[in-house]
Amino acid sequence: MTASLDGEIRDGRHHMRVRVYFEDTDSGQIVYHANFLRFMERGRTNYLRLLGTSQQELLKEAREDAPGFAFVVRSMKIDFLKPAVLDDLLDVITVPQEVRGASIMLSQEVRRGDELLLEAKVKVAFVSGGRAKPIPKALRIAMKADQI
Repeated sequence: MTASLDGEIRDGRHHMRVRVYFEDTDSGQIVYHANFLRFMERGRTNYLRLLGTSQQELLKEAREDAPGFAFVVRSMKIDFLKPAVLDDLLDVITVPQEVRGASIMLSQEVRRGDELLLEAKVKVAFVSGGRAKPIPKALRIAMKADQI
């Protein structure tokens, strides 16, 4: 698969490149910590998009199974190891760890070349009507598609 704006999946790992712009940094031109959360969110979203199925079709089927659904971050553990700075080219890596009934555990990293800058464990829950619900079958199958 060739790299796109959404990144690419290689060996079950989603890779997405992000350039650090001035707007991502603080007055010292170091990436503001909360902006790493935005980079990671884009990685998770693009991972779903690249699973080989139409994201719009998956979402349509999910809406029929669970009206008003959403994916919400349930918990996140982050270790900030090294700073990123203006003009760095970062690799945001997303790896599914476990897909359960109503949640997904993902491992995410942000790297600058071979340097590990950030490690995170992210638990995302599927909710509908304000309550946790089982992930619809089409979405569950798509999320596990590259773990075989």
